[in-house]
Amino acid sequence: MNPDELLYAKTHEWAKVDDENGAKVATVGISAFAVEQLTDLVYMELPSVGKQVEAGREFGEVESVKAVSPLYSPVTGEIIAVNSGLPDSLETLNADPYNAGWILKVKLTDETSLSNLLDHAAYQKQCAEEG
Repeated sequence: MNPDELLYAKTHEWAKVDDENGAKVATVGISAFAVEQLTDLVYMELPSVGKQVEAGREFGEVESVKAVSPLYSPVTGEIIAVNSGLPDSLETLNADPYNAGWILKVKLTDETSLSNLLDHAAYQKQCAEEG
């Protein structure tokens, strides 16, 4: 996936929305900026398929040697897939956060949550301000 074409939450999660069988499905992950800030990832907790998530609400966590950070859903809907191999190979997030490092897929039940997300330019500006 091209980071320039993704939508971003202010909490550093990204979403790529596609039409799948007539439904809007968001692939969700965390940005390269977030991975760099966390450094040395050691643990990730993921939700189960079928769970409902709400935009801005926590769905899991990632732990580094520095801190435990909650993961927030950028969209509202039902989890239809989880990258179950990711917690056992967290180095994937360092190597490829936008493709192999996807975290979950959510079938949207409320598309209005998309309006709160940032485009790439706005997200880059936010990252620059955070330093």
